[in-house]
Amino acid sequence: MVPSLVVLISLGLAGGGYAAWELSRVGIHQGYSPRQPIAFSHRLHSQENQIPCLYCHSGAERSRHAGIPPMNVCMNCHSILSKATTDIQRLKESVQQGKPIEWIRIHKLPDFVYFSHQRHVLGGVQCQDCHGAVESAQQVSQHASLTMGWCLDCHRERQVVPQWQRSPLQGQGTQAVASGGLDCGNCHH
Repeated sequence: MVPSLVVLISLGLAGGGYAAWELSRVGIHQGYSPRQPIAFSHRLHSQENQIPCLYCHSGAERSRHAGIPPMNVCMNCHSILSKATTDIQRLKESVQQGKPIEWIRIHKLPDFVYFSHQRHVLGGVQCQDCHGAVESAQQVSQHASLTMGWCLDCHRERQVVPQWQRSPLQGQGTQAVASGGLDCGNCHH
């Protein structure tokens, strides 16, 4: 009877440990790489054709959201290119019908987190710092965990100091624009 009790307790502890580990990963989608409705290659557009990230994701410079580019941005090039693929044809048909492509969002923070792309882009953070080598990706996936600890580690590494703690003698580089530091209220309000 005693050995079976030890086995039951061991299984209970192991199950509880596994459940705790799984719960600690809730909301973490690192590696998430859904198949999109149109096979868009960042490698072709960004690496081979040298289109800058901010040409398509211009919202990153002026908004908290980088955003998915509107189809007219795609058509700036695809309306004059002669290359025809099934996906390009689907894009053109979608524009003609006024029906947007239903892209699947990959990077998503919880609703209780405030994140500003503008603050980070203007602060000198490169897209690759958070999104990985997207420019060479055939299919995009979530590169980083995007957890609070991951963000705080980055702020510590960059020595980001909140604006209210900065002396007037400190420069206007990354620290001045990002102004996040480790203050909870900058991301949770």
